[in-house]
Amino acid sequence: MTDAGRPVPPTTAACPAHGGREPHRLAPGGAGRAAADARLRADGAVVPVLLPGEVPAVAVTRHEALREMLAHPEVAKNARHFTALHDGTVPPGWPLTLFAAIEGMTTADGADHRRLRGLVTQVFTGRRVAALRPRITELTAGLLDALPGAVEADGTVELRRHFAYPLPMSVICELLGVAAALRDRLHELSNLIVGTAGTPAEVLAANREITALLTEVAEARRAAPGDDLTSALLAAREEDGDRLGAGELVGTLLLTIVAGHETTLNLITNAVRALCTDRGQLELVLAGRASWDDVVEETLRYDSPVAHFPFRYPVRDLEIGGTLVPRGTPMLASYAAAGRDPDAYGADADRFDVTRRPAVRHLSFGHGPHYCLGAPLARLEATVALRALFTRYPALDLAVPDAELPAHASFVGNSTRVLPVRLTG
Repeated sequence: MTDAGRPVPPTTAACPAHGGREPHRLAPGGAGRAAADARLRADGAVVPVLLPGEVPAVAVTRHEALREMLAHPEVAKNARHFTALHDGTVPPGWPLTLFAAIEGMTTADGADHRRLRGLVTQVFTGRRVAALRPRITELTAGLLDALPGAVEADGTVELRRHFAYPLPMSVICELLGVAAALRDRLHELSNLIVGTAGTPAEVLAANREITALLTEVAEARRAAPGDDLTSALLAAREEDGDRLGAGELVGTLLLTIVAGHETTLNLITNAVRALCTDRGQLELVLAGRASWDDVVEETLRYDSPVAHFPFRYPVRDLEIGGTLVPRGTPMLASYAAAGRDPDAYGADADRFDVTRRPAVRHLSFGHGPHYCLGAPLARLEATVALRALFTRYPALDLAVPDAELPAHASFVGNSTRVLPVRLTG
């Protein structure tokens, strides 16, 4: 793998899950993400990796193996199945603990997962998402109106900061009833949590602060309910009277805040990068020979907003993608690597092509029981944003070559830290 573009040699540490292969050390971010993913994929469908803290894991890197793993009834999400978390292997203050230990849908299995997902589904409906289109359109127009005022002295504007970030963050916070004054801090904290380069102390402090902030949000909505998802979640009950517990509510809000804006932020950023790098693809869309929906789906496949998502665990020794994975081994869903699997998408899988009609659907929003509930919202936000952006500024272009943009310091999120552009090319 690479760290800021420099090779990181595989470790010689051994792990029963590795079958004698040397594990790849997952470095946070760094240039050459696609090349690093290609090396992982070339090593196998299920590849041994080392997480920060020297914690052994496997990454599922190819489409069919990933699809199998995501829907396998004997692959769990609950951290009670994470052997190293309980046997002393995971060091104190491990920065990835929150991914395993957070309460809510993302770490629940079976009936418990169905209960939690059912409660959230009651209020996160397709009708509610569709009704957001006018507001998303309004917010987008306002951000585009403001872009000329954000142009720096050198004629560039940082599009990630001034457009790709505030749109989904505003939408998800309005949806949840989160005050505007909290949004930037929540973004900073979620960056620390999703990022994998922070120190244990930094990540622990971020976890505590974001939990406290979201607890305050929940208490405010409990005291004064409104027409928002937090109030609806507080009121939601199943027929037998079940409801979200306090920890589950905060965990659900955290998941919704982080996934609800980080994914779309990366999706918009990555789509702009791809279209500006291959302007022939942009011309196809502007000429009506491909749609903005096509752009979004091809971006999700070609440059997934999520690189390696933690965690899942086999509940017994289990063969996935032809590899035996021991019970309790943490597994990463390597969406970015699987999105360019030539076995699924052909010999030109590394090419961005908005006219592509693949025989299989990408997995960037997951598959199976844990398929992302926010996928319709992310798609809606991205299509509205990209259509409006390139309609207003059809000559918009990158201010520096894409290869020179610094990578997001995370092996979970997949994008660049900044997106400097010139609005008029």
